[in-house]
Amino acid sequence: MIAEKSFRFNLTEGISGLILSGILFLSLILTVGAFFFGINVYVEAIILCIGLLYFFKEKFYQKLSTFFKNAGWAFYASAIICVTCASFYPFILDHFGYYIPTIRWLSEFGLIKGISNLDLTLGQMSAWHLFQTGFSHISDPFLRINLLVTVTYLIYIFENKNWVHLAFFPVFLFFLQSPSPDLPAYIFSLIVVYEIFAKPKINSGFLAFSIYIFSIKPTMIWLPVFVFLIMILRKKMSLKILLSGTLIFSLFIIKNIWTFGYPFFPLTIFDLNIPWKPNPEMMRQSSEYALLKTYDAQYSSEQIKNFSFKEKITNWLFISGIKSVFNVGLIISLIFYGVFAFIKKEKKHYILLGSLLLKSALILSFSAQYRFFLEVFPVIFIACFYSVNIKRFSFIIFSAGSLATLSFLIHPQILRYLIPSFRLGNTMGQFKISQLYKPAEYFHTEYESFKVGNLNYHVSKKYPFNYETPVPAISEGFMFDYQKLRIFPQLKNPDSIREGFIWKKTDTKEQNELDNAIKVIKNNYQQP
Repeated sequence: MIAEKSFRFNLTEGISGLILSGILFLSLILTVGAFFFGINVYVEAIILCIGLLYFFKEKFYQKLSTFFKNAGWAFYASAIICVTCASFYPFILDHFGYYIPTIRWLSEFGLIKGISNLDLTLGQMSAWHLFQTGFSHISDPFLRINLLVTVTYLIYIFENKNWVHLAFFPVFLFFLQSPSPDLPAYIFSLIVVYEIFAKPKINSGFLAFSIYIFSIKPTMIWLPVFVFLIMILRKKMSLKILLSGTLIFSLFIIKNIWTFGYPFFPLTIFDLNIPWKPNPEMMRQSSEYALLKTYDAQYSSEQIKNFSFKEKITNWLFISGIKSVFNVGLIISLIFYGVFAFIKKEKKHYILLGSLLLKSALILSFSAQYRFFLEVFPVIFIACFYSVNIKRFSFIIFSAGSLATLSFLIHPQILRYLIPSFRLGNTMGQFKISQLYKPAEYFHTEYESFKVGNLNYHVSKKYPFNYETPVPAISEGFMFDYQKLRIFPQLKNPDSIREGFIWKKTDTKEQNELDNAIKVIKNNYQQP
């Protein structure tokens, strides 16, 4: 409500519009605050108190009551399915190696200068994890903030009767167990695209919101491009709109430079020669790893380098496993939408097609992993069928898809049998009745403590990620990289973590300390 009344961050009408405005507004406040302090329990308490004050002061409960009375059984059934799916064990690997460590750092210290020198993955510090951290102590200790986004999406669908969104809704149920930035990026982008296509007028907050989505997940670069061009087409662009978008974009760039040393994680373009930027050889290895992931690690780096242009395309399209379905599907979808746009001959379709092609070209040139373009499929679906009455079809697909998703989560062995190449199926935990009142989570891992130079740090014991390991923690994979490159992260100021990390070449004493730590890590894996 503060966002809408004071800053005109109104994106769409109704309850869902208020929640979206609040998410954007709070994310920006928490991002700025994280430069100066940790997003701890006291910060969350202030957020909750202000929220509750306005909840009663503005009588927001009356709007909720009216909506819930008129929502109908379909909404409640859908919401119950979402809550049930959110109760399962986290299984996305980034939950353990990226999401949880990031939230721990933000909670205890906020944004740390050059933290990518400690663990390159932490250089991302997504805007979504800043938002999640603001609710991770009292109201959402199980880190299921994505459930809020999904239920808000449901409210948006039922408030506006936009049934086309239900057709692909079941896919999002796989993202509810972790604070994955993919889910809000996908859902928010679909709302933006639908609003632009279905309504003749769009409000001034859409450019700022699309840039915010880009800050959550930079592979969404197509969205602010699309919105910017649409606003020019509709003659809605103004200095005020540009200024708000520029401020959010600038905050994103400053945050990246602060934590990573470059404007766009994980790219080393626009080198400003920041003193705390990562080691060049580490970045070269990261780039090489991204290339391997493009081909699902089915070819060596040397093989990929020797591919002809034709081999690069065909080997990517037809890699072994389920990922080739998405790769081929991307090309077919873009061709289909290109034909559709040509038949429709409407400028908004041409602009969206051009924006998606730009995004696809950028992704293909850096790291063409299927997870980087998953939103293309529902976006094209929305663009093609936003004006068609497919309520019955959407409800049938939603019902069948939701039941299938619940079956896969309860019995993950079914998914492993049907799609052997879907590796995440191996990390899905078994269903327990207790998770319906207490979301399932894994126990903390044990860890070892070491010291190299001026840095005291921890490494998870017999586990590759830093899930719940106290900070500062380093993944064992990076430990081997540091040993090989003869470098190691160091505190800029030995007396203050807040002043950040740099990397330095190890001297003889530091290299011996590192070698001894590696020996302990290796010995932990030895059979007794």
